[in-house]
Amino acid sequence: MRSRLLQQCAAHPRVLVAAATACWMLGSIPFVGRLSGRVAAPGLLLASVTNAARSPGRFPASDWPAASGADGAHYSPLDEITPRNVRSLRVAWVYRTGDVSDGRGDTSATAFETTPVMIDGTLYLSTPFSRVIALDAETGAERWTFDPHVDRAKRLRHHVTSRGVATWRDLQRGEHESCAHRILVATIDARLIALDAASGAPCATFGNNGEIDLRAGVRQLVPHLADYRQTSPPAVVGDVVVLGSSITDNGRTNLPSGVVRGFDARTGAQLWAWEPLIEASVRDANGVEHPVASGAANAWSLLSVDTLRNLVFVPTGSASPDHFGGMRPGSNKYANSVVALDARTGRVAWGFQLVHHDLWDYDVGAQPALAEIVQNGRRVPVVIASSKASNIFYLHRESGAPVHPVEERAVPQSDVPGEFTSPTQPFSVTPPLTPQGLSPDDAWGLTPVDRAMCRRIISSLRSEGIYTPPSVRGSVVYPGFIGGVNWGGFAVDADRGIFVTVSDRIASVATLVPRERMREPGGNDEAMPVGEQARTPYGAKRDMLMSPLGLPCTPPPWGTLVGVDLATGRKKWEVPLGTMSDLTGFPTPKAWGSVALGGPLTTASGVVFIGASMDRRLHAFDIQTGDLLWDGALPASAQATPMTYRARPGGRQYVVISAGGHALMRSALGDYVIAWALP
Repeated sequence: MRSRLLQQCAAHPRVLVAAATACWMLGSIPFVGRLSGRVAAPGLLLASVTNAARSPGRFPASDWPAASGADGAHYSPLDEITPRNVRSLRVAWVYRTGDVSDGRGDTSATAFETTPVMIDGTLYLSTPFSRVIALDAETGAERWTFDPHVDRAKRLRHHVTSRGVATWRDLQRGEHESCAHRILVATIDARLIALDAASGAPCATFGNNGEIDLRAGVRQLVPHLADYRQTSPPAVVGDVVVLGSSITDNGRTNLPSGVVRGFDARTGAQLWAWEPLIEASVRDANGVEHPVASGAANAWSLLSVDTLRNLVFVPTGSASPDHFGGMRPGSNKYANSVVALDARTGRVAWGFQLVHHDLWDYDVGAQPALAEIVQNGRRVPVVIASSKASNIFYLHRESGAPVHPVEERAVPQSDVPGEFTSPTQPFSVTPPLTPQGLSPDDAWGLTPVDRAMCRRIISSLRSEGIYTPPSVRGSVVYPGFIGGVNWGGFAVDADRGIFVTVSDRIASVATLVPRERMREPGGNDEAMPVGEQARTPYGAKRDMLMSPLGLPCTPPPWGTLVGVDLATGRKKWEVPLGTMSDLTGFPTPKAWGSVALGGPLTTASGVVFIGASMDRRLHAFDIQTGDLLWDGALPASAQATPMTYRARPGGRQYVVISAGGHALMRSALGDYVIAWALP
């Protein structure tokens, strides 16, 4: 999972000199613009900020009924804010959730990644500790809050976050009955809770007094470990709530199952369960089948739904453990895949694997996006998908067949005893969005000495292009563990024939540490590898590929926003995204960009809004050209995806983003929800 790279960032020991103007690993910066109270006047915050979204059910197009909008496309048909007037945006209201500002418990592992939903004039959002808050969508005034009482004192092993909530209407109840409209939250401690949208009270007829224990019935789950959680909102298809999970997938071989389950939205009863690895097996030399010893292959990111076809599209991650697959030979079918499930039964309609036998932590983190393209004069319904390796695949929504050709190409093979590398990997004929593979000649440095050191480091490692397997010597992984393309996904403007996504460009190093060397005395860095990979012959040591000055050895920009032709899958434009200036305290070149986590939003007027970068800015770009139109100051970086809505007929269009930083990225923390609008 991506959080392990971020932990490596947080633990990086080097103290950077002036050359570290591009490194996000400096210590936290004090808060700016701290506001007292929950709702602040706009003047208290610095301000300079055919694919109409088909809202499911009865929701009007001006609402935002799911964290990713409709179809996983992060698109809105609203067009009041345009490339011409976007510079006139002003802060309309600011709300503070209290997760950080109230000082209640340990916030040192939190990331504020939520995207609110907006229904009938009310905004609903979740905090990193899974609290749910309802706000007046026009004023930001608090209507209610619900606290599931997650144990904040316990420092969880990885980052604490929630990317949003889901909504559901019970058409068997009167419109004003309790729990006729429900807010569904999947908590960081693995519960699914249903709340009355009007009051925030738990729906007593759902599960056990409003909640169900998602840890119950999960294979290979160890009760006292916190390696099974929920970080993304459920998907709702009709009356079915579909959930994946977040699993710490590098600790041991037999990690918890990555089961995906469907629950009755009315009662909480489990309707079905789909196990991505339950059918995996390998045939030995005598022809005997043995089950694969593995877990995870879980869906930790956002799911997408096709209500017309009653399908839910599930992006899965790697089987456990990440970097040694000798205990799980074969392709590990349905890991690192997009799998279409029948939402009523959980049966597989089709599956397409983006990475075979993953050894690089190349999860399918990006939420699949639904769109239509024209081929040979016919409209073709597709799913756009990518793993962190950044190859883009167009899959037919009904069959999973690639719409653009996909080739199986030979890739480097492992030199580690007991490993079973896949001889080939799938490559789309459309070009990848991130450079793949890094040679010594590609090395970058701020000075000639720095570059020479990076060249020497790369020369000392296995670096034979994309999919170079982890090794005892150490292997370059590029795109790195963070991607490539990560959970922020895609913003699709079908009318203009463009989709937009974020591309990160930081290389990593994966080193396998023989088990007998992991406990050698002497305090060397191999004594505590990042990945224990228990029950295998090797632990895993994970690093970022950095120069002695603490700068990436990969050429900048280190984070970009990319516009892609929807019909061909080829880049139309690419621009650096953000800067590191707010972390370093002094200006850094815009051409360097910033590592980014979060997704884009696009609107019918052709404006792309995005935070994601490590600077404290909300950016607006022209979707046709990639030109920066405007940016607005934030009190913390925004590792979240923005959303937009009109709260009432004739009202203003608002753009809202959560700004709370990311602890493992070492950015300043906050708990701000900020709305922008035209005067």
